Amino acid sequence: MPRLRRRRLAIHASHARRLAAVLLCLTPAACERPPAAIALEALEPPVRAESAMPNLTATPDGDAVLSWLEPDGDSTYAMRVSRLADGAWSEPTVVARGRDLFVNWADFPSVLAHPNGDLLAHWLVRNGGGRSAYDIHVARSTDGGLTWGPGIVPHVDGTLTEHGFVSLWPEPGDSVGMIWLDGRDYASAPDDSGATRLMAGGLAGVTAVAAEQVVDSRICDCCQTGMAMTSRGPVVAYRDRSEDEIRDIAVVRRVDGVWTEPRIVHADGWRITACPVNGPQLAATGDTVALVWFTAATVPTVQLAISTDAGATFTAPVRVDDGNPVGRVDVVTSPDGPIVSWIENTGDGVADVRLRRLTWAGETIQTLTVNAGTAARASGFPRMHWANGSLILAWTDVASKRVRVARAVEDPR
Repeated sequence: MPRLRRRRLAIHASHARRLAAVLLCLTPAACERPPAAIALEALEPPVRAESAMPNLTATPDGDAVLSWLEPDGDSTYAMRVSRLADGAWSEPTVVARGRDLFVNWADFPSVLAHPNGDLLAHWLVRNGGGRSAYDIHVARSTDGGLTWGPGIVPHVDGTLTEHGFVSLWPEPGDSVGMIWLDGRDYASAPDDSGATRLMAGGLAGVTAVAAEQVVDSRICDCCQTGMAMTSRGPVVAYRDRSEDEIRDIAVVRRVDGVWTEPRIVHADGWRITACPVNGPQLAATGDTVALVWFTAATVPTVQLAISTDAGATFTAPVRVDDGNPVGRVDVVTSPDGPIVSWIENTGDGVADVRLRRLTWAGETIQTLTVNAGTAARASGFPRMHWANGSLILAWTDVASKRVRVARAVEDPR
């Protein structure tokens, strides 16, 4: 098992080449005094050149699991995973590889750590229906990611259309639930008059496919879904699509086994006749849910709203960007409140990956610039997770053409 190499992150020169601090309450006693200063420490993951599209999950015992895509020779790509445990990355294992993997900057694989100890991975495979036609595959590892079972397609329509932008969550036993964007309606609408659906399903046990349900029959075609597990069950956020092309953020919850009717969180009123490829994200602790999203209804804005009733209602949103965001948001919850990540334009073709630590009241505690890059598609979507009491962040560094990972540690200064 290769040992973890550590180094301090190099921050853009406009930030005086120093690491800014994020503030955390490390213990209940620490919450009684000013929070300890935290710096971001770089963790060198075992990735190859041209690696991209990272994702993160945390196991029940607090290990972080990183997934990513990278070239594997002769027009082949591979989805790989590695586990960060006790200060070391595991040797990467291959979940799936092939020339038919659907490799896309916005619709990328993920891994879910199930409470029973299994890991579940999803990735996308072209189905022969055209440039944007692909199927979801889900595989299971019962040995911590060392070996992976065969991929199972969880949707049963068989149409040569789009199936992607997946969110996974654990169900009782060894089952897994999932929600995804589904283009099967276009198969019977050759004049392009169909609509993308939001579908729910999953795996019922190890191999059986769970029953599918239509959750929303008309949504935005290529924005990510966001999911959080509350103490009352899953809550899902996505970009809706009205008949007159208003594409605001909607939320659904599963209550007593039934999905609620979609509800718009806030009437941004963003009318756009094309998909902005900029979906919302959710994080939850108990019944408290943090929802973050991008809108350009008037000016580009990253919004944050909080729910204290498992997603049934949300507060009025607060703006959390620095004035010119690209979006591509993520959020985690910490003891002090939500931490939001996004990409911010800074001018001259530069766009930063930024973090903002907030209280539950929406007040800023600290803002941190992580990486100076670009807003190009190659920079992808930075992803965060809360693992073993610490923030873990992964992103694609365009300059070095590889995935980077960092975690928050107490600043000795």
